[in-house]
Amino acid sequence: MKKLLVLLCIAAFPALFRAQTAGTTADSLLSIYRAVPEKINDLVHTKLEARFDYDKSYMYGKVWITLEPHFYSTDSLVLDAKGMEIEAVAIAKRTVTTPLKYQYDGRQLHIKLDKVYKKGEQYKIYIKYISKPDELAKGGSEAIRDDKGLYFINPRGEDKNKPTQIWTQGETESTSVWCPTIDKPNQKCTQEFFLIVPSKYVTLSNGKLLQQQKNADGTRTDYWKMDLPHSPYLFFIGVGDYAIVKDIYKGKEVSYYVEKEYAGVAKKIFGNTPEMIAFFEKITGVSYPWPKYSQITGRDYVSGAMENTTATMHQENAQQDSRQLLDGNSWESTIAHELFHHWFGDYVTAKSWSNLTVNESFANFSQVLWKEYKYGKDAGDAENYKDMQQYLSSPEDAKKILVRYHYKDKDDMFDLVSYQKGGRILNMLKNYLGEDAFYQGLHLYLTSHKFNNAEAHQLRLALEEVSGRDLNWFFNQWYFGSGHPKLNIHYAYNDSSKTVSVNVKQTQSEPAFILPVAIDIYNGKNKTRHNVWVDKKDQAFTFTVAVEPDLVNFDGDKILLCEKKETGKSLANYIHQYYTAGLYVDRREAISACALLQDSTAAVDLLKTALKDRSRELRIFALHSADLKKENVKQVVESTIFSVARGDQEPTVRAEALMALSIYDKPIYRELIQKSVNDSSYSVAGAAILSLNQLDKAAAYAEAKKLSATKTKDKMAEAISNVFAENSKVEDLDYVLNWYNALPFGQAKVENANTVAYYAIQVNNTEAVKKATDALVAFRDQIPSAYQKDIYPFVNNVLLKTIATQKTAMKNISSNAAEIQEQIDYINSKIK
Repeated sequence: MKKLLVLLCIAAFPALFRAQTAGTTADSLLSIYRAVPEKINDLVHTKLEARFDYDKSYMYGKVWITLEPHFYSTDSLVLDAKGMEIEAVAIAKRTVTTPLKYQYDGRQLHIKLDKVYKKGEQYKIYIKYISKPDELAKGGSEAIRDDKGLYFINPRGEDKNKPTQIWTQGETESTSVWCPTIDKPNQKCTQEFFLIVPSKYVTLSNGKLLQQQKNADGTRTDYWKMDLPHSPYLFFIGVGDYAIVKDIYKGKEVSYYVEKEYAGVAKKIFGNTPEMIAFFEKITGVSYPWPKYSQITGRDYVSGAMENTTATMHQENAQQDSRQLLDGNSWESTIAHELFHHWFGDYVTAKSWSNLTVNESFANFSQVLWKEYKYGKDAGDAENYKDMQQYLSSPEDAKKILVRYHYKDKDDMFDLVSYQKGGRILNMLKNYLGEDAFYQGLHLYLTSHKFNNAEAHQLRLALEEVSGRDLNWFFNQWYFGSGHPKLNIHYAYNDSSKTVSVNVKQTQSEPAFILPVAIDIYNGKNKTRHNVWVDKKDQAFTFTVAVEPDLVNFDGDKILLCEKKETGKSLANYIHQYYTAGLYVDRREAISACALLQDSTAAVDLLKTALKDRSRELRIFALHSADLKKENVKQVVESTIFSVARGDQEPTVRAEALMALSIYDKPIYRELIQKSVNDSSYSVAGAAILSLNQLDKAAAYAEAKKLSATKTKDKMAEAISNVFAENSKVEDLDYVLNWYNALPFGQAKVENANTVAYYAIQVNNTEAVKKATDALVAFRDQIPSAYQKDIYPFVNNVLLKTIATQKTAMKNISSNAAEIQEQIDYINSKIK
């Protein structure tokens, strides 16, 4: 699963909404040991017949589950079956079913078998039931409310702007909402699904579609079969009015299920999938093990994406039109992430949620591997750096252990530690062992546990067997310990002794980390590498040199997951690092250093050079780093910014340069900005609107008004909405709210709540205030429980209360106090 780890970064537009939300403290439940689930009975095969009631949002199910005792003989069976109406439970032998005694508590089905069964003796259970996912919330916890398992989207077609769909989400343990099972990751079985759906819809499930049969009642039965075992949380059903765009890889179907308007661009979105499969086969040495690979999009899906075996589910954000794709495929990393799960997660599955790292850390790491393979080392390093900073920016996550046997809820495992930190740990491990040993170790791990379960220790043993190196020290500190090193590094050159020293202090509260690290010493372009082990809290390394080095570069491969402060390093050293060491992080560090020294000509010259860096990310970073309020900087970089705005090959870079150009207010730049309002890239067009707004608000509003009548998305729609909010005219509010309400849950939805709130404050019309308030309330009430602790208070306690407070201030100076009081009363009535 690729979780939408939304960070509460509140946009600067309007500044009055900046706020912090309170964190949570440790809970006594953390003391509970989360054992690997005990296996009493093993799933062998699941045969399901499912019919869907769109009016009631019910699924009528019949299931035949084949099981056998795991080791000890047993006369009973416990199945997970959440919120169902159970109509029959029986033992099935050939064509005869015999009712069994059972007890059902709404969560689990306790069945008394017809006899004692021994290990190796299979039996088949038949259950007839009704799944009622929308009724599951009654009496349930907050977690259960967003854990329905089976989702009916616009089932009665009441929303004309949204398609009718059905899709399932099994992870963590929600398949048991619609299919009785042993809903644990250490269970695996084969399956057959018979899906009875309206004939106008297509279906998708695990395995291969073997047969379709038209029924007399206008429905069709699709028969899907999965012959290879996989875990219940990976079971999947998707139903809807989709276009199916097909590719092929080594004779296996590769298909993309998209809403029909995206059929023409489906291969631009997902078309790298066959090449990804080939790449992942090459590095793992394991051929893609499944019979087909399909990807499907789903409306109102809030979990990013999910690696259901052979049938990956993607949030609707994956669907991008041709103009969006000009700015780059924003979903490509997620596509790689979910595909790599088909080796790490589906083929070999975590034994328990405590060991989620062997699923999600690998999938996260695959994003780096794919980017480097497809787009070069800079792209891979940029992906690695981004995820490292996400983890390092969360002090609370630094306290957590990667392999955790103590947690409040299993869903808590899906965090920056299992994903971002774990991915960086694998990157360090690859660097330490070398690519050949690392990938051969992964091959051994995969083949030794294929179609089975594993944990971090088994990964360690496979890597040790291949490499011949002990890795207990590595796993103890990174997998079974918390935190990360915080390093203070000081460089000093001694001219009399012709030595250079590197002093490394580890300042974290945790014990000293063991860090194999490269220290590179540069004289001109000549590099001498010293491989050392940092293993003490305070440690010095001294090297003999002929002359004072141009650069001493600690962590020459820029691989360490750490916080780092460097002293004794001059501007000249950083400039040399940019040009000579040359890795993505080397150059980024040099840009950061120069950004702090913009009174220096040399520093500004490097920033100017970085505006043309080979990395798109670093060109943007340099644009953001240049302080255009300083006259010396403004003049030096002016022509380069204009050149970038006019001709950079990446639209997202041109967009940032256009924003910067507004500070110059020259006719030639105004002409480019005005022209760019109609650029084919949404990012460029949106930036041009905002840039124009800095120069001429009336002209920007006129352009926004004109463009609002056309098809707009992403940064362009956001820019138009910002301009409209600044003007706060009642007639423009519908555009803003239609755009905002249509945004799927994610970072953009959170950040642009500011725009809606600002509109509510500025507009005087009571009905308009109510509509804007309703949009915020609708968002607040739909926030998934996983994100509620941060985002819910922001919307409820910050935005809505701020609107009410601002309206109260306006009331005191208004001639129409009664109308404003009505607005205040309405807003207050919505605050929980």
